Amino acid sequence: MEPTEGTEPKFLATARDEQRRMVDEYYTNLATAGGPKKPVAYMFVGGNLTEIVRSFGYEVVFPEIVGLNCAIKHVSLPNILHAESQGYGLDVCGYVKNDLGLQELGGQTPFGRVPPPDLLVCSFSGCYIYVKWWEALAEKFGCPLVVLDVPYMRAKEPQAEDLQYLVAQLNEFIALLEKRTGRSFDRAELRRVLENSRRAEQGWVDYLDSGRLRPSPIEAYFEAVFYMFPINVLRGTEEAADFYATVNAEVAERVRTGRCPVPEEKFRLVVEGVPPYTNYRTFWDFFRRWGAVSVAATYPKVGGLFDRGFLHDPARPLESIAEYSLGAYVNQSWPLRRKLIEEYVRDFGADAVLIHGIKSCRSFTAGQGDLRDWLIHDLGIPTLYIESDHEDPRYFAPAQIKNRMDAFFESLDQRRGSTPLPMVRS
Repeated sequence: MEPTEGTEPKFLATARDEQRRMVDEYYTNLATAGGPKKPVAYMFVGGNLTEIVRSFGYEVVFPEIVGLNCAIKHVSLPNILHAESQGYGLDVCGYVKNDLGLQELGGQTPFGRVPPPDLLVCSFSGCYIYVKWWEALAEKFGCPLVVLDVPYMRAKEPQAEDLQYLVAQLNEFIALLEKRTGRSFDRAELRRVLENSRRAEQGWVDYLDSGRLRPSPIEAYFEAVFYMFPINVLRGTEEAADFYATVNAEVAERVRTGRCPVPEEKFRLVVEGVPPYTNYRTFWDFFRRWGAVSVAATYPKVGGLFDRGFLHDPARPLESIAEYSLGAYVNQSWPLRRKLIEEYVRDFGADAVLIHGIKSCRSFTAGQGDLRDWLIHDLGIPTLYIESDHEDPRYFAPAQIKNRMDAFFESLDQRRGSTPLPMVRS
């Protein structure tokens, strides 16, 4: 679709520039963090307790996000090789090896130094590798390790006994933080932080929902990964809440002017799985050359399924945080994940599903083969499964992946006409 005549873009690339600034500022602040002045808590993205630790004055580090930044900057392999030289096997998660190798090499990255942890919070216990990863860091740095035992979601709504179990653990965690910081738990401060979280979450949902439009004014996989940073790393801050107002102003302008990520939109996809960060642009180009755009994706929801009706509730702080931890995408049972993907295909008018499996992450990718068969044979949805890795460039075979994607899009082309879709509101 051609840009509308006489409409000068005001917000073109504004959100991406703002995101870069926030990333730079975050790592600059991290370089001076650590110790009693600004203690550092390490956490996982899925089901994290950011609001609680932030209300106690902690800086938060997510080694998974540090890992993806290393991979995008093409510096993950030396860290991985160093970890393997220490005895970590080829089948160990790339996030783990990047972090442990990085820590052994001093924590210095192209975007700043990552400080060591004062507290380790294992906020997702569904991956055994995650627990062992945190145990290795606890042994290296001699800092406390807290494991939040989160039951898997077995039904669409959280079970009452699971919520009670988690709230009890959160109260124990708060008592630990009071002891370590010498500060009393400030419920009003936690509510204030949660209000910022809720505002950011609503803005994030508004962004994701715009993928329903035709053509889509967003790229819900590749572009959304950049815009995940504030909702995951800075959630609970006013800065993160304000960021999504900028994002959505830019999206509204794209709709008005027709400046969409894929102007000649031919194929609408739902994407499942973690991106191959080491070859991010190359993988994205394999989509763009066919006029393919992801209108919905599961990976941007690893930090929270906010688009499925949940937002943090400041009036019920601990219960709300417990609901969030239970409902994280990585904590959903496979029947629930499968149903979610089916709903995305229907609600966003997708033509097909693409699944990207991660070679070194069996926790996230186990079951994706069955998912592919179910989508194809039970629902009749064209689905492609490909595999590489999120951190290790040795597993990305560009020629092979390109050939498979080309063949897949050719088959989609033959199934129906490839006329660009008009801009309409759903």
